[in-house]
Amino acid sequence: MRHVIALDVGGTGMKAALVGAGGELLHQARRSTGRERGPDAVVDGILDFAAELRAYGIEHLGAPALAAGVAVPGIVDEERGVAAYSANLGWRDLPLRGLLTDRLGGVPVALGHDVRTGGLAEGRIGAGKGADRFLFVPLGTGIAGAIGIAGRVESGAHGFAGEIGHIVVRPGGTPCPCGQRGCLERYASAAAVSESWASVTGNPEADAADCAKAVDGGDPKAREVWQHAVDALADGLVTALTLLDPRTLIIGGGLAEAGDTLFTPLREAVRSRVTFQKLPTIVPAALGDTAGCLGAGLLAWDLLDKTDGTEATS
Repeated sequence: MRHVIALDVGGTGMKAALVGAGGELLHQARRSTGRERGPDAVVDGILDFAAELRAYGIEHLGAPALAAGVAVPGIVDEERGVAAYSANLGWRDLPLRGLLTDRLGGVPVALGHDVRTGGLAEGRIGAGKGADRFLFVPLGTGIAGAIGIAGRVESGAHGFAGEIGHIVVRPGGTPCPCGQRGCLERYASAAAVSESWASVTGNPEADAADCAKAVDGGDPKAREVWQHAVDALADGLVTALTLLDPRTLIIGGGLAEAGDTLFTPLREAVRSRVTFQKLPTIVPAALGDTAGCLGAGLLAWDLLDKTDGTEATS
Protein backbone atom coordinates (compact mmCIF):
# COMPACT_ATOMS: atom_id res chain seq x y z
CA MET A 1 0.00 0.00 0.00
CA ARG A 2 1.30 3.43 -0.94
CA HIS A 3 2.12 5.51 2.11
CA VAL A 4 4.39 8.18 3.57
CA ILE A 5 6.03 8.68 6.95
CA ALA A 6 4.79 11.59 9.07
CA LEU A 7 6.59 12.84 12.18
CA ASP A 8 5.44 15.60 14.54
CA VAL A 9 8.24 16.52 16.94
CA GLY A 10 7.19 18.46 20.04
CA GLY A 11 9.07 19.86 22.97
CA THR A 12 8.69 16.70 25.03
CA GLY A 13 7.24 14.04 22.76
CA MET A 14 7.05 12.79 19.19
CA LYS A 15 3.93 11.63 17.38
CA ALA A 16 4.31 9.63 14.19
CA ALA A 17 2.15 7.94 11.59
CA LEU A 18 2.15 6.16 8.29
CA VAL A 19 -0.29 8.10 6.13
CA GLY A 20 -2.09 6.81 3.07
CA ALA A 21 -2.76 8.69 -0.15
CA GLY A 22 -6.22 9.73 1.03
CA GLY A 23 -4.92 11.09 4.34
CA GLU A 24 -5.85 7.98 6.30
CA LEU A 25 -3.73 7.05 9.32
CA LEU A 26 -2.48 3.52 8.64
CA HIS A 27 -0.30 3.25 11.73
CA GLN A 28 0.36 5.55 14.69
CA ALA A 29 3.08 5.63 17.35
CA ARG A 30 4.43 7.93 20.06
CA ARG A 31 7.59 8.29 22.08
CA SER A 32 9.57 10.78 24.14
CA THR A 33 12.06 13.11 22.48
CA GLY A 34 14.60 12.32 25.20
CA ARG A 35 15.57 15.98 25.33
CA GLU A 36 16.92 15.58 28.87
CA ARG A 37 19.83 13.70 27.25
CA GLY A 38 20.74 16.66 25.03
CA PRO A 39 20.14 17.82 21.44
CA ASP A 40 22.22 15.06 19.82
CA ALA A 41 20.09 12.44 21.54
CA VAL A 42 16.94 14.15 20.24
CA VAL A 43 18.23 14.01 16.67
CA ASP A 44 19.25 10.36 17.05
CA GLY A 45 15.79 9.60 18.42
CA ILE A 46 14.09 11.24 15.44
CA LEU A 47 16.23 9.33 12.95
CA ASP A 48 15.75 6.02 14.77
CA PHE A 49 11.97 6.56 15.00
CA ALA A 50 11.75 7.31 11.27
CA ALA A 51 13.78 4.19 10.44
CA GLU A 52 11.48 2.05 12.60
CA LEU A 53 8.44 3.47 10.80
CA ARG A 54 10.00 2.65 7.44
CA ALA A 55 10.66 -0.92 8.59
CA TYR A 56 7.07 -1.23 9.86
CA GLY A 57 5.74 -0.12 6.47
CA ILE A 58 7.83 -2.70 4.65
CA GLU A 59 6.71 -5.49 6.97
CA HIS A 60 3.04 -4.64 7.39
CA LEU A 61 2.12 -2.62 4.29
CA GLY A 62 4.27 -4.44 1.78
CA ALA A 63 6.44 -1.52 0.65
CA PRO A 64 8.72 1.20 1.98
CA ALA A 65 7.39 4.73 2.40
CA LEU A 66 7.52 6.87 -0.72
CA ALA A 67 8.43 10.05 1.17
CA ALA A 68 8.48 11.56 4.65
CA GLY A 69 7.26 14.76 6.25
CA VAL A 70 8.44 16.09 9.60
CA ALA A 71 7.12 19.01 11.65
CA VAL A 72 9.38 20.63 14.23
CA PRO A 73 9.10 23.61 16.61
CA GLY A 74 11.16 26.78 16.54
CA ILE A 75 12.52 28.58 13.51
CA VAL A 76 12.41 26.46 10.37
CA ASP A 77 13.96 27.10 6.96
CA GLU A 78 11.59 24.95 4.95
CA GLU A 79 13.22 25.57 1.58
CA ARG A 80 16.69 24.50 2.76
CA GLY A 81 15.34 21.76 5.00
CA VAL A 82 17.09 23.19 8.05
CA ALA A 83 15.77 23.35 11.61
CA ALA A 84 17.38 26.73 12.28
CA TYR A 85 16.68 27.12 15.99
CA SER A 86 14.70 25.50 18.78
CA ALA A 87 15.10 26.69 22.36
CA ASN A 88 13.20 23.68 23.71
CA LEU A 89 15.19 21.06 21.81
CA GLY A 90 18.55 22.83 21.88
CA TRP A 91 19.52 22.80 18.24
CA ARG A 92 20.80 25.37 15.78
CA ASP A 93 21.13 25.06 11.99
CA LEU A 94 20.34 21.35 12.01
CA PRO A 95 20.19 19.91 8.43
CA LEU A 96 17.35 17.61 9.42
CA ARG A 97 15.99 17.00 5.94
CA GLY A 98 19.35 15.74 4.70
CA LEU A 99 19.86 13.55 7.76
CA LEU A 100 16.43 11.96 7.35
CA THR A 101 16.88 11.47 3.61
CA ASP A 102 20.11 9.58 4.25
CA ARG A 103 18.58 7.47 7.02
CA LEU A 104 15.51 6.58 4.95
CA GLY A 105 17.36 5.36 1.88
CA GLY A 106 17.17 8.51 -0.21
CA VAL A 107 13.41 9.16 -0.22
CA PRO A 108 12.33 12.81 -0.48
CA VAL A 109 11.71 14.52 2.86
CA ALA A 110 9.67 17.67 3.57
CA LEU A 111 10.42 19.77 6.66
CA GLY A 112 7.81 22.08 8.16
CA HIS A 113 7.12 24.32 11.15
CA ASP A 114 4.88 22.56 13.69
CA VAL A 115 2.11 25.17 13.85
CA ARG A 116 2.05 25.80 10.10
CA THR A 117 1.98 22.05 9.49
CA GLY A 118 -0.91 21.56 11.89
CA GLY A 119 -2.64 24.51 10.25
CA LEU A 120 -2.20 22.92 6.82
CA ALA A 121 -4.08 19.84 8.02
CA GLU A 122 -6.83 21.84 9.74
CA GLY A 123 -7.28 24.00 6.67
CA ARG A 124 -7.24 21.27 4.07
CA ILE A 125 -8.98 18.33 5.79
CA GLY A 126 -10.11 19.67 9.19
CA ALA A 127 -12.17 22.60 10.46
CA GLY A 128 -11.23 24.86 7.55
CA LYS A 129 -11.93 22.36 4.77
CA GLY A 130 -13.31 24.18 1.74
CA ALA A 131 -12.21 27.65 2.90
CA ASP A 132 -9.98 29.48 0.42
CA ARG A 133 -8.56 31.70 3.19
CA PHE A 134 -8.22 30.65 6.82
CA LEU A 135 -6.27 31.53 9.95
CA PHE A 136 -5.40 28.76 12.41
CA VAL A 137 -4.56 29.94 15.94
CA PRO A 138 -3.58 27.39 18.62
CA LEU A 139 -3.73 28.70 22.19
CA GLY A 140 -1.19 26.73 24.20
CA THR A 141 1.93 27.61 26.13
CA GLY A 142 2.22 30.47 23.65
CA ILE A 143 0.13 31.65 20.71
CA ALA A 144 1.11 31.17 17.09
CA GLY A 145 -0.78 31.20 13.82
CA ALA A 146 -0.92 29.62 10.40
CA ILE A 147 -2.11 31.67 7.43
CA GLY A 148 -3.88 29.48 4.89
CA ILE A 149 -4.19 30.58 1.28
CA ALA A 150 -5.69 28.36 -1.43
CA GLY A 151 -4.70 25.06 0.14
CA ARG A 152 -1.23 26.03 1.31
CA VAL A 153 0.18 27.79 4.36
CA GLU A 154 2.20 30.99 4.00
CA SER A 155 5.57 30.90 5.75
CA GLY A 156 6.66 34.45 4.91
CA ALA A 157 9.91 35.76 3.46
CA HIS A 158 11.95 34.66 6.48
CA GLY A 159 9.82 31.90 8.02
CA PHE A 160 8.09 34.11 10.60
CA ALA A 161 4.61 34.51 9.10
CA GLY A 162 1.73 33.97 11.50
CA GLU A 163 3.44 34.86 14.79
CA ILE A 164 0.38 36.68 16.07
CA GLY A 165 1.22 35.86 19.68
CA HIS A 166 3.65 38.75 19.45
CA ILE A 167 1.16 41.35 18.31
CA VAL A 168 1.27 43.98 21.06
CA VAL A 169 -2.24 44.26 22.48
CA ARG A 170 -1.37 46.04 25.74
CA PRO A 171 1.36 48.63 25.00
CA GLY A 172 3.79 48.94 27.89
CA GLY A 173 2.31 45.85 29.55
CA THR A 174 3.74 42.57 30.76
CA PRO A 175 7.28 41.86 29.50
CA CYS A 176 7.56 39.07 26.95
CA PRO A 177 10.61 36.84 26.40
CA CYS A 178 10.68 38.13 22.81
CA GLY A 179 11.81 41.52 24.14
CA GLN A 180 8.54 43.42 23.71
CA ARG A 181 5.97 44.35 26.34
CA GLY A 182 2.27 43.59 26.15
CA CYS A 183 2.33 40.72 23.63
CA LEU A 184 -0.91 38.83 23.04
CA GLU A 185 0.44 35.53 24.34
CA ARG A 186 1.27 37.10 27.70
CA TYR A 187 -2.50 37.60 28.22
CA ALA A 188 -4.46 35.04 26.23
CA SER A 189 -2.42 31.83 26.03
CA ALA A 190 -3.33 28.82 28.15
CA ALA A 191 -0.15 29.46 30.11
CA ALA A 192 -1.12 33.09 30.76
CA VAL A 193 -4.59 32.14 31.99
CA SER A 194 -3.09 29.43 34.21
CA GLU A 195 -0.67 31.95 35.69
CA SER A 196 -3.41 34.49 36.36
CA TRP A 197 -5.78 31.96 37.91
CA ALA A 198 -3.04 30.47 40.09
CA SER A 199 -2.26 33.97 41.35
CA VAL A 200 -5.91 34.74 42.13
CA THR A 201 -6.54 31.45 43.92
CA GLY A 202 -3.18 31.25 45.64
CA ASN A 203 -2.89 27.69 44.33
CA PRO A 204 0.23 27.20 42.19
CA GLU A 205 -1.29 24.01 40.74
CA ALA A 206 -4.39 25.78 39.39
CA ASP A 207 -4.49 26.01 35.60
CA ALA A 208 -6.59 27.29 32.71
CA ALA A 209 -8.83 24.23 32.74
CA ASP A 210 -9.58 24.86 36.40
CA CYS A 211 -10.39 28.47 35.60
CA ALA A 212 -12.80 27.41 32.85
CA LYS A 213 -14.59 25.07 35.27
CA ALA A 214 -14.87 27.90 37.79
CA VAL A 215 -16.30 30.17 35.08
CA ASP A 216 -18.95 27.54 34.34
CA GLY A 217 -19.66 27.40 38.05
CA GLY A 218 -20.33 31.13 38.19
CA ASP A 219 -17.20 32.19 40.10
CA PRO A 220 -16.93 36.00 39.61
CA LYS A 221 -13.15 36.05 40.01
CA ALA A 222 -12.78 33.32 37.41
CA ARG A 223 -15.07 35.22 35.05
CA GLU A 224 -12.91 38.31 35.46
CA VAL A 225 -9.70 36.40 34.67
CA TRP A 226 -11.35 34.65 31.72
CA GLN A 227 -12.87 37.82 30.25
CA HIS A 228 -9.53 39.61 30.56
CA ALA A 229 -7.97 36.88 28.38
CA VAL A 230 -10.88 36.84 25.93
CA ASP A 231 -10.70 40.61 25.46
CA ALA A 232 -6.98 40.49 24.75
CA LEU A 233 -7.46 37.60 22.35
CA ALA A 234 -10.22 39.44 20.51
CA ASP A 235 -8.00 42.52 20.16
CA GLY A 236 -5.23 40.42 18.63
CA LEU A 237 -7.56 38.49 16.36
CA VAL A 238 -9.23 41.64 15.02
CA THR A 239 -5.80 43.00 14.12
CA ALA A 240 -5.04 39.75 12.32
CA LEU A 241 -8.33 39.58 10.45
CA THR A 242 -8.02 43.24 9.45
CA LEU A 243 -4.71 42.39 7.75
CA LEU A 244 -5.58 38.94 6.38
CA ASP A 245 -9.36 38.89 5.81
CA PRO A 246 -9.75 35.13 6.44
CA ARG A 247 -12.99 33.37 5.65
CA THR A 248 -12.58 30.97 8.57
CA LEU A 249 -10.84 31.50 11.89
CA ILE A 250 -9.86 28.18 13.52
CA ILE A 251 -9.03 28.21 17.23
CA GLY A 252 -7.17 25.24 18.72
CA GLY A 253 -4.87 24.36 21.59
CA GLY A 254 -5.56 23.96 25.29
CA LEU A 255 -7.93 26.90 25.76
CA ALA A 256 -10.15 25.72 22.90
CA GLU A 257 -10.91 22.60 24.93
CA ALA A 258 -13.15 24.82 27.06
CA GLY A 259 -15.67 24.76 24.21
CA ASP A 260 -18.52 27.24 24.44
CA THR A 261 -17.00 28.70 27.61
CA LEU A 262 -14.41 30.18 25.27
CA PHE A 263 -16.20 30.43 21.94
CA THR A 264 -19.41 32.15 23.06
CA PRO A 265 -17.71 35.20 24.64
CA LEU A 266 -14.93 35.21 22.02
CA ARG A 267 -17.35 35.38 19.08
CA GLU A 268 -19.18 38.22 20.81
CA ALA A 269 -15.95 40.07 21.63
CA VAL A 270 -14.72 39.85 18.04
CA ARG A 271 -18.15 40.82 16.66
CA SER A 272 -18.25 43.91 18.88
CA ARG A 273 -14.86 45.09 17.61
CA VAL A 274 -15.26 44.79 13.85
CA THR A 275 -16.46 47.80 11.89
CA PHE A 276 -15.83 47.60 8.14
CA GLN A 277 -14.20 44.16 8.34
CA LYS A 278 -16.05 41.02 7.31
CA LEU A 279 -16.63 38.75 10.28
CA PRO A 280 -15.08 35.31 9.69
CA THR A 281 -16.63 32.08 10.84
CA ILE A 282 -14.98 31.26 14.19
CA VAL A 283 -14.75 27.52 14.79
CA PRO A 284 -12.85 25.09 17.04
CA ALA A 285 -10.07 23.00 15.55
CA ALA A 286 -11.23 19.54 14.51
CA LEU A 287 -8.15 17.33 14.40
CA GLY A 288 -6.82 17.61 17.95
CA ASP A 289 -3.29 16.37 18.51
CA THR A 290 -3.28 14.45 15.22
CA ALA A 291 -3.11 17.69 13.21
CA GLY A 292 0.69 17.83 13.19
CA CYS A 293 1.06 14.24 11.96
CA LEU A 294 -1.63 14.64 9.32
CA GLY A 295 -0.06 17.90 8.16
CA ALA A 296 3.38 16.29 7.93
CA GLY A 297 1.80 13.56 5.83
CA LEU A 298 0.25 16.17 3.54
CA LEU A 299 3.65 17.85 3.17
CA ALA A 300 5.14 14.52 2.12
CA TRP A 301 2.42 13.82 -0.45
CA ASP A 302 2.72 17.38 -1.79
CA LEU A 303 6.45 16.88 -2.14
CA LEU A 304 5.87 13.74 -4.21
CA ASP A 305 3.54 15.73 -6.47
CA LYS A 306 6.30 18.28 -7.02
CA THR A 307 9.14 15.82 -7.54
CA ASP A 308 7.58 13.14 -9.72
CA GLY A 309 4.40 14.69 -11.08
CA THR A 310 2.12 11.99 -9.73
CA GLU A 311 -1.19 12.80 -8.08
CA ALA A 312 -1.15 12.16 -4.35
CA THR A 313 -4.65 10.75 -4.41
CA SER A 314 -4.24 8.50 -7.43
